[in-house]
Amino acid sequence: MQSPESYTKAMTVEDYLIREEKSEIRHEFYNGQVYAMAGGTVNHNRLIRRVSNMLEGQPSLNRCGIFSENIKVDVMQGVYMPYPDVVVTCHPFDLRGDNTVVRQPRLLIEVLSKSTASHDRGFKWLRYRRMPSLWYYMLIDQYTMTVELFSRIEETDEWINTIYEHPNDILVLPRLNCELPINDIYADIELIPDVEDDVN
Repeated sequence: MQSPESYTKAMTVEDYLIREEKSEIRHEFYNGQVYAMAGGTVNHNRLIRRVSNMLEGQPSLNRCGIFSENIKVDVMQGVYMPYPDVVVTCHPFDLRGDNTVVRQPRLLIEVLSKSTASHDRGFKWLRYRRMPSLWYYMLIDQYTMTVELFSRIEETDEWINTIYEHPNDILVLPRLNCELPINDIYADIELIPDVEDDVN
């Protein structure tokens, strides 16, 4: 999350939604402040598109909506409204054609970058996990073949954390009746290790 833009008073959600509809730059909303969204790399964009296309091809999700980058999620009503990289929702209200905000997501996905990895694992995850509708939270690394999946145990607020990092691994989302081969997610993606520049 970037530094907040300056306003003389806290912005309401209603004002934020009106402002965002006219803005050429996406902003996340948190506790009355808005934060401009940072740009991404080619790999970041390709991974978002790849996993979105894979989900679109799942027969079990043909009554659901798969959205990438431009749909807000009402994580904490009146408090927190981010743009996850990929959102899957199957709720009829969320799927209305004029809707700009999802309130009942089943799966949220973030592709990790240098500037957002700790925020996605910490700040966002602590808030995403409180959403009663959410079944899965997926973190896709753009520097190594690594996908981290948080899965809610049915009828509880407990979560299981599973890491997939082998080309033959298959991500299983049983509550959505989906299987995603990790090798297909990263197919033809040139992974560039996240290393600090050599300053010597």
